[in-house]
Amino acid sequence: MKALITGASSGIGKDMALSLLSYNYELFLVSKDKDKLDKVFKKYKNRVTTYGLDLTKKEECIKLHKMLKDEKIDILINNAGFGDAGNFSETDLDKELAMIDLNIKAYHILTKLFLKDFVKRNYGRILNVASMAGFIPGPYMATYYATKSYIVSLSLAIYEELKKDHSQVKIAVFCPGPVVTNFNNVANVNFHIPSLNSKYASKIALDGMFRDKLIIIPPNMKLNYVLSKVSPTKITLYASSLIQERKE
Repeated sequence: MKALITGASSGIGKDMALSLLSYNYELFLVSKDKDKLDKVFKKYKNRVTTYGLDLTKKEECIKLHKMLKDEKIDILINNAGFGDAGNFSETDLDKELAMIDLNIKAYHILTKLFLKDFVKRNYGRILNVASMAGFIPGPYMATYYATKSYIVSLSLAIYEELKKDHSQVKIAVFCPGPVVTNFNNVANVNFHIPSLNSKYASKIALDGMFRDKLIIIPPNMKLNYVLSKVSPTKITLYASSLIQERKE
């Protein structure tokens, strides 16, 4: 069995890769920092192939698919992404556009290209790592929340299309709350709700995927998910605004 994971050099991506290695998967791992990938997975080099690619670039995403098209990948895990915190009127436009390129365009391109392959052979799994941010607007992290909303919506729509086509291809979306990774440092953000351990979060994601769950939500976020569906919009916005703040 073979799996492709983006954003695999640290955090959830790294922990999912290590879990799949314990299940004897052959892995194809992607990160912008190939040297870090090679160091982390050095002892698994006979079962791991690493790629240093900048997935904010369309051509790099297409290149990745071309390189792996004949490998007959069984699982695609779109995990690469980053965020930023601050007032929308003050955050950096270039950083936000790069975020949109990685959090949305890379997911979109890789999902579409590998899904076509999966549909042709009527087998394969896609796990898109999104966030609880995908269900609500996020004051002070407006762009990041919007990118995750796109991924949730896209994944759910694809699920229904596959279901109506009686396809054996599976798609799932993982929606955790805060997780202890390097994400917080890159995003310059402090969260005011408890964060999950990355290893535990990755286990929940993989377990849910293999059980064919569509929306995978950790236990500590299930009440938040319900409240996001039933609370008035202005209350949701206020509550959401209290969750995160930019680091000083």
